[in-house]
Amino acid sequence: MNLSVIIPVYNEAKNIEEIVKRVQATKLPHEIVIVDDGSRDGTREILQKLDRRKKVRVVLHEMNQGKGAAVVTGMRAAKGDVLLIQDADLEYHPRDYPVLLQPIKDGDADVVYGSRFLGGPHRVTMFWHQVANKLLTFMTNILYDSILTDMETGYKVFRREVIEGMNIRSKRFNFEPEFTAKILKRKYRIFEVPISFNPRDYSDGKKIKLKDAFEAVWALIRYRFVD
Repeated sequence: MNLSVIIPVYNEAKNIEEIVKRVQATKLPHEIVIVDDGSRDGTREILQKLDRRKKVRVVLHEMNQGKGAAVVTGMRAAKGDVLLIQDADLEYHPRDYPVLLQPIKDGDADVVYGSRFLGGPHRVTMFWHQVANKLLTFMTNILYDSILTDMETGYKVFRREVIEGMNIRSKRFNFEPEFTAKILKRKYRIFEVPISFNPRDYSDGKKIKLKDAFEAVWALIRYRFVD
């Protein structure tokens, strides 16, 4: 199994070297594809150094387009037969890679979600963020007849064939509901596994806003009826 780790990045100068270090420490990826989404905080200068490392490739967006656009660019650039999305903000730790990959290795899953709500160790999070996450997941389950516990998780792992022919339109954070809607409609085998989680707040640079929740609701409704 050749694993490609896709890291979408926007203004993560404080974290990008550390997350790459953590990913490389797992010794699992065949390659790390970093997509910089128009950073303006010095991230690009750091990426110039990282791009010279073995198994690391950097792709640049000249203008900020959104996390969804960066992920799609990474998926197109990746060469592995299994793809894993890794946020750069240190909320998700690569030590969870083995448990995330096991259902695919065993041939039991096409897609694996790392759930923050299945009992893994985590820092206490903001109440309303958790409520919003659970409401969006509940809505997903009603619309798509599923039993997910964490639709919005940043840890999504999938076989390459899952995205072949899939047209992802979402540019921003509504990538998560669109991707989830489309894999559920296509009846792929989905596993959830418990992961650790260390959430940051707005003082730490968290970028998700209230309007992103409304956009996620609209995406769930829209992609129930269109592809």
